[in-house]
Amino acid sequence: MATVINTFDHLFLHEGISGRQAYIQTVDAAKKMIADTMREMKEPYCGESPASIEAMIRGMKLASLEGEDLQYVLKDVEKLLLHSIHVNHKTCIAHLHCPPLLPALAAEMVISASNQSMDSWDQSSAATYLEEEMIQWLCRRLGLENRSDGTFTSGGTQSNYMGLLLARDEFCDKQWNWNVQKKGLPPDASRLRILCSKAAHFTVKKSASQLGLGEDAVIQVETDSFHRLSLPDFRKKLRTLKSENLLPFALVGTCGTTDFGSIDPLGKMAESAQENGLWFHVDAAYGGALILSRNEFHKLQGIEKADSITVDFHKLFYQPISCGAFFLKEKRNFKYLNYHADYLNPEEDEQEGLLHLVNKSVQTTRRFDALKLFMSLRSVGLEPFGRMIDHTIELAAQTSKQMQQLGGFNVINPNPEMNAIVFRYEPPEAMDHCKLNREIHRAMLYSGQAVLAKTNHRGHTYLKFTLLNPRTTIADINAMLLKISELGNWILRNGGQLNEQQDTSRASYY
Repeated sequence: MATVINTFDHLFLHEGISGRQAYIQTVDAAKKMIADTMREMKEPYCGESPASIEAMIRGMKLASLEGEDLQYVLKDVEKLLLHSIHVNHKTCIAHLHCPPLLPALAAEMVISASNQSMDSWDQSSAATYLEEEMIQWLCRRLGLENRSDGTFTSGGTQSNYMGLLLARDEFCDKQWNWNVQKKGLPPDASRLRILCSKAAHFTVKKSASQLGLGEDAVIQVETDSFHRLSLPDFRKKLRTLKSENLLPFALVGTCGTTDFGSIDPLGKMAESAQENGLWFHVDAAYGGALILSRNEFHKLQGIEKADSITVDFHKLFYQPISCGAFFLKEKRNFKYLNYHADYLNPEEDEQEGLLHLVNKSVQTTRRFDALKLFMSLRSVGLEPFGRMIDHTIELAAQTSKQMQQLGGFNVINPNPEMNAIVFRYEPPEAMDHCKLNREIHRAMLYSGQAVLAKTNHRGHTYLKFTLLNPRTTIADINAMLLKISELGNWILRNGGQLNEQQDTSRASYY
């Protein structure tokens, strides 16, 4: 009988020499392409219009019949990168979208190559225990007690959802002895209410809608002059809810609002939550990184009293997307997520002490993202990590002072709590500041000068710097402020809007 030769060996990483050599060649080709492309990406964005990029992508071949050399495929990938947002650039400062650390990029290679699935022990063995150790280390850094626990998540959206899911189910269990997992929502579910500030992340409302409570179940509390939850208005709304025979069951505190980086009064909120029988969830997706800060750690005071906490590592921890975590003060509350399947996490395994992480997650298949944080903390070190974070917060303070000294800039948060600045250019001769700043935002993007954020504050358009990149300096900021004022004045002189050349989408403002 003729021997059948396996022709697929070169397509997979395996113990044989062909698999190892093919992997090295593939990774080397990709590394070279990335490094060469980064050398060409001098600006944070290429300046092309959405329409032109869409046309380029629509013209790409998506599959081949018999396969083609990877070098040809990488040429198209290079085009994709060249027309993508360059998040590593010092003037890419729009969103909570960080430049990733090199050790974390190395970890991504290990994660993808080993392809561990973090749901059952027999799919992730050693990785299971490393994730557990990382969770317990983070719990201690957050000041949580020994009965706390957590799990890695895809990010803040999932973590916030989990916090409100567990808050809802625990309340229904205690209030009515009602098992939501088995019976669905109780008859009085329409009376349930969640309180958060008006500056809380949109996922509070989104979670309420997905949990069957509806967006109207979210009661938004006014903010103070520092864009933090107003305690007097919270107490007023709480009294009103109780007088209307409604059932407030959860309070959400924000540690780092998206626009201003503001931190709610966590300690006092925790006290009020305990006094009124509310589950206290802290969304620290942005601000949770302050656990590594030497100068700003005190701003987290009160977070250790939370019933659940959201932290994102793909923000100020400088991890590649996606990487987040969810923490519980009382690990027993994970019971509201626990399901067993004979083929995955049978109860007999749990009784024998075998650890299946799916018991703590709304996900089943999950990546070994804990490795990225592990390799980063070990390689970079806690002290340098803290200095990087502190640098960005100090830079925000310097930026605010610079804007106020220059004149023509209106800064909404002149004393930034973290590293976000909301502002706009307001020369006295401009009649419509909203329109002017929309045009400035567009001009900066399509000229490749900077990727800034555009937001709305009290019905008016503003710009935002989100200064996550430790490589960004005050010199970079000064150059951007000069360019913003030059663009603003150019736009005013030329009829109040930016014109584009017909043969290119790159802005023409000279």
